[in-house]
Order: sequence, then structure tokens, then C-alpha cells
Amino acid sequence: MRATVMYSAGDVRIENVRDAAIINPTDAVLTVTRACICGSDLWPYKSMAQSETGRVMGHEAIGVVESVGSDVRTVKAGDLVVMPFAWSDGTCEFCRKGLQTSCLHGGFFGNEEIPGAQAEAVRVPLADGTLYKLPVGKDDALLPSLLTLSDVMGTGHHAAVAAKVRPGSTVAVVGDGAVGLCGVIAGKRLGAEQIIIMGRHPDRIALAKEFGATDVVSERGEEAIERVRELTRGLGADSVLECVGYDESTFTALSIARAGGAVGRVGAPQGEKMPAAQETFYSNISIAGGPAPVRAYIDELLPDVLEGRIEPGRVFDKVTNLDGVPDSYRAMNEREALKVMIEF
Repeated sequence: MRATVMYSAGDVRIENVRDAAIINPTDAVLTVTRACICGSDLWPYKSMAQSETGRVMGHEAIGVVESVGSDVRTVKAGDLVVMPFAWSDGTCEFCRKGLQTSCLHGGFFGNEEIPGAQAEAVRVPLADGTLYKLPVGKDDALLPSLLTLSDVMGTGHHAAVAAKVRPGSTVAVVGDGAVGLCGVIAGKRLGAEQIIIMGRHPDRIALAKEFGATDVVSERGEEAIERVRELTRGLGADSVLECVGYDESTFTALSIARAGGAVGRVGAPQGEKMPAAQETFYSNISIAGGPAPVRAYIDELLPDVLEGRIEPGRVFDKVTNLDGVPDSYRAMNEREALKVMIEF
């Protein structure tokens, strides 16, 4: 089968690789119908060391179940399913509490252990706890929005939940990428009265406003912090969604939360130390977040997608086929595209 293989920073190729196949009785194999490139895929695109074997990329997908192992009970061949970016058994102590990204027996797609989904097919471990059957056909117009339930919409929602967004609250979203934009959707969906989007790309800001952002802060650093305080009567935001992961963006997020507020961190951290430790401590600011357990959120978010109340699929501003994936990495890295969907 053909798949996207990254060999080093900037070196992405479409190659023939070993066919996805059942290995364990709890596995399923999907024929991928939709996949996409994630902002987190750009981290290795910028920094990955040379690899002789390469890495099959991708952790977001919708597909048709091709085959299942003998122990799989909840999905069958022919089902259309969404594949969250983490695989999980659904039964361990953490899964039962809705924290599938900490599954005692799980892991993540797109690494040496489990090849990724930017491919014609993908093996899914622990299929019963991982896959979610969709109540639509494989060519449904809602597929772009349904695909976001595999990662970015669930991750934006996780940031809002971690930041304790409540009806009537003031929310600031740090980052205007796909996750940040989904964070705007999540904030509005949870009843925020004021939503401040922090970014500087005009097309993304326009989309953020359509999703529900009420204010825009394009400054950075201390100027951005001051501007948010001006917009919040000098107090800061009740809830801050950190959707980037850089030290500077994290410092900004922690600095614009009001006393007693909360910060939800979903941007993969690029540093080892937490900035603003003294300030957040003495202001009683709650800090939470991490890899989003998107599998736990599908039940809650799916009805809103099916009924058209939210349209997170609008974050896809470019569609390509598998052959166009290498150039799509370049386009996203150079900010020519926000998020690219791959059609098979």
C-alpha cells in the first residue's frame, strides 16, 4: 500500500510500504477515506533527525473497516468509523474516567510502533475501545467536520473544559491555528460571553469571528498581555486556552488569566519549564490540560456536528490526494494553508 513517510526534517515522501494487517485479535484494519495533516506533524517536519527507515505519518482519519480480529465486537467490516489520534482499550481505570490518552494499554498513531493514517490503510490496535462508528455514509457532506472529531475539535473542546469555560465567562484563545479556531467554537458552545482570539492571520481571524470570537488581539508579548487586560477591565480572562505550545505563547496565556482563573493547555509544549510560576501561584490560577481524550468527547460533540450547530470542518482550507501530501506539508509549514484534508 502507499503511505506518507517522513525521513527527516523537510523530507516527506509517498512510498510503498507493508500492507496494514491484523496482528492481534483486538486489531482492526481500516481503508482510509479521509485523513489530514496536523499542526503537530509540523514539529518533526521542522526538526526530525535523519532516519533510515522513515516514519509513516498521520493520526487523524475516517475510514471503512476492512477486517477485524477475532476478539473485536463493536465494529465490523463495512462500518464507517472515525479514528481518534490515540488508541485505547476503553476498559482500564483511566479510560473509564474518560482519559483515554492515559490508557494503561494504549498509545498514539504515527510512530515506529504503530504506523500512521496518512496512508491507504491503517492498523488500529484495541479497536473496540478506539473506533467510533459513524451514522452517515462514506460520501456524506459532513465528513470534514466529522474528521475533526479525531483530533482538533476534541482538542479545542478539551482546552475549554480544562480552562473551566462557563456560561457568561470571558475566554481568551492563544493561537489561531486549527485547534485554536476549534477552541473558539468550544468556548461559544459552552456559553462564553466574550471570546478573544489572539492571532495575526487575516483569513483565520475572519473565520474565528464567524465561529464566535468577539475581540481580536494581534499584538504579541507584553503588548498582547496589556491589550487583553484592556479588553477585560484590567482583570484578565476567566478562561485561557493555550493552543500553540511555545514558551512565549504559554507565558502569554498564563499572564492574561485573571486571579482565580484557569488555563487549559493543549499546545504540545516545546520547552521543559513552566513560565510564570510565581505569578500563577500567587494569583491562584489553575493550570490543566494535556493530550485531549477525544474519544471521550465524541458522544457529546457528534450531535452538534450532525445537526449543523457547529461546523469545525471549515478549518480545512485545502484538499489534496495522497500524492499532494508532501507539498501540503510545505504549504502548512509556510502558512499557505491552515489545515489540509486528504481524500482517497
